[in-house]
Amino acid sequence: MQTEINKVELRNLKLDDYKELKNSMIESYPVMANSYWKESDIENLLTIFPEGQLVILVDGKVVGSALSLILPEKLVDKKHNYRQIIGNYTFSTHNPDGEILYGIDVFIHPNYRGLRLGRRLYDVRKELCEQLNLKAIVFAGRIPNYAKHSKKLTPKNYIEKVKHKELHDPVLSFQLSNDFHVLRIIKNYLEGDEESKEFAVLLEWNNVYYDESPKLINLEKSVIRLGLIQWQMRQLNNIEALFEQSEFFIDVVSGYGADFALFPELFIAPLMADYNHLSEAEAIRELARHSDPIRKRFQEFAISYNINIITGSMPYLDNGNLYNVGFLCKRDGTSEMYTKIHITPNEVQHWGMKGGSEFKTFDTDCGKIGILICYDVEFPELSRIMANEGMNILFVPFLTDTQNAYTRVKHCSQARAIENECYVAIAGCVGNLPKVNNMDIQYAQASVFTPSDFAFPSNGIKAEATPNTEMTLIVDVDLNLLKQLHEHGSVRILKDRRNDLYEIRKINP
Repeated sequence: MQTEINKVELRNLKLDDYKELKNSMIESYPVMANSYWKESDIENLLTIFPEGQLVILVDGKVVGSALSLILPEKLVDKKHNYRQIIGNYTFSTHNPDGEILYGIDVFIHPNYRGLRLGRRLYDVRKELCEQLNLKAIVFAGRIPNYAKHSKKLTPKNYIEKVKHKELHDPVLSFQLSNDFHVLRIIKNYLEGDEESKEFAVLLEWNNVYYDESPKLINLEKSVIRLGLIQWQMRQLNNIEALFEQSEFFIDVVSGYGADFALFPELFIAPLMADYNHLSEAEAIRELARHSDPIRKRFQEFAISYNINIITGSMPYLDNGNLYNVGFLCKRDGTSEMYTKIHITPNEVQHWGMKGGSEFKTFDTDCGKIGILICYDVEFPELSRIMANEGMNILFVPFLTDTQNAYTRVKHCSQARAIENECYVAIAGCVGNLPKVNNMDIQYAQASVFTPSDFAFPSNGIKAEATPNTEMTLIVDVDLNLLKQLHEHGSVRILKDRRNDLYEIRKINP
């Protein structure tokens, strides 16, 4: 990626987007002259089916789109070409009572490929299909690499080789990886498509939630998947080695469909080995120089892997003051910083760290969350204020050297889950760093804690990693269970507080 991306947005197409849409289409289809939609076509689509027209923007610029119609299943089953399926560009085939969401176009500007933005468009199409209670998504996909192999392979042979990954096709390979399956091959589908020799592959994704009754399914996302990274401290030669190891774990948890990746507190400490000739206070300040590059790279990871990343924590210099901070890098490309409020005596004595002066909850596409760094979770006031603000999940990146230190973090985190009727996810570092002063040993066990009631595990522990072993922990948490608990739990801690006698509130700095 050549330039830093600040924000990614996926929304419905508007007519005002047309100029940028046209420019991106021209760049996306360089070998197909006049391949862009006319403004009158877009206006017509927005009139008959506005929900089905999607665009993805990077820093306010339209860089991709997915357009679709609703068609009767019997029409899709018939032999057809592109002009026929879209009513010769009149879109007269669109039928709101049809059963199939038919994709008539999808593209990503070449400069923004490789960020998995196309996958986002497909994911939203799937959500739309479920929301409208349609039977399937169907479209005829181009096979733009086929022309290179057409003298030796039939379309059928070519598709089989792409399926078995013996050949790569930029369109078909992507569609197959998104759970679409081949229905049949269509000849003479798109006039002028020389790259595909005018062949297309009719593909289908089935909506497993389809109900022949007119009911719509509940669209509110309830189950959130967490990916906790129990990080092994190891020698790292440079920051690129840190990025390589970090991306490995992000790729892993993203591959399991996680909505969040949680890194531990000060997991970047191995980079401090280069400064061992300095005092501990000087070395930690040298380490702080990496914080901004790490934020930028993790923002790219969040976009590329479509996951919200909590970067654990790292030292951060601001006007000469040293803080312990982390970043919430959201999959829309934005990021926010959080700061450790309570500093341990060790951090003060050896590093001269200071505590932050602001804490808050964060809005994400999976609801409102809170983040507290290690020692902060041992102060119940912070998480109670966050619970008052609507927090459902509290993330706690931590770093503890001994088992008794870990015990404090563990049991305080469990208490926070019970008293605030929320989920608490904790992740720490394991192993040893013999070449880094004041960071030589670590002990951790990543865990997810729950409230204590009938809908949750009887011991309040949803899942635990193996202690002191590098691994990931993938855990699903159901937010609807929290809603039921708040209203119908055996005890209702948040509702039953005696606000007439006491209160906890923020003091404006």
